[in-house]
Amino acid sequence: MANGKELDGRVAIVTGAARNIGRAIAVDLAAAGAAVVVNARTSDAEAQAVAREIEAAGGRALAVIADVTDEAAVGSMAAAAVARFGRIDILVNNAAVRREQAFAEMSLGAWREILTIILDGAFICAKACLPQLAASGAGAIVNIGGLTGHRGATGRAHVIAAKAGLAGLTKALALDLAPKAITVNCVVPGTIESQRGLPGVPERPEGRRTPPPIGRRGEPEEIAAMVRMLCGPDARYITGQAIHVNGGGYMP
Repeated sequence: MANGKELDGRVAIVTGAARNIGRAIAVDLAAAGAAVVVNARTSDAEAQAVAREIEAAGGRALAVIADVTDEAAVGSMAAAAVARFGRIDILVNNAAVRREQAFAEMSLGAWREILTIILDGAFICAKACLPQLAASGAGAIVNIGGLTGHRGATGRAHVIAAKAGLAGLTKALALDLAPKAITVNCVVPGTIESQRGLPGVPERPEGRRTPPPIGRRGEPEEIAAMVRMLCGPDARYITGQAIHVNGGGYMP
């Protein structure tokens, strides 16, 4: 659109949106005209700060604390979005933790924790938002994948399995939901500049500090730009795809 508000009138939920890629996505969708539910599991102050940032720029936002693994909490978040903004058109499944642990030392509990947040969380959120997405007539789900889910890596069996599963879920939902005019895609970031050393965001191992062929790490805003495009009117013929944004670090 000429005014750059291609998502005007739309409503988006972005999970894990208090910082890094999730924050950038929430801000960019708002810049495109969408009202945005800024979700976080525990980071209320940071989520509220993102919502205020969006509102200060003239957008509409609502910060909601909800654990994506809790069906009741996610249902309440979807209801809050509808109560405040009247609809849900876009769901971005970004919530994740990315722990490092050798497989030989990994417990079943540690394995399940990661898969529950990344994979079950996407399932739960999609189910909760489905009636509204179907009513939209132009619904969009964007799952945020992971490069190691396609390329592999050491010390991340749980994360890799979950992210690979997310790419598979993308294809399954793209087919199941196509009759409801809902597109479903997966954006796969490469090495992105982000806050490290936070809970669930380990320091980057030495072996993964080399920049990709383009010569630098990506910025969260570059992932957000792809998500924004996939949520907009120019991407209605794109569905079931895993789209890599990685500076040439991986070429499927």
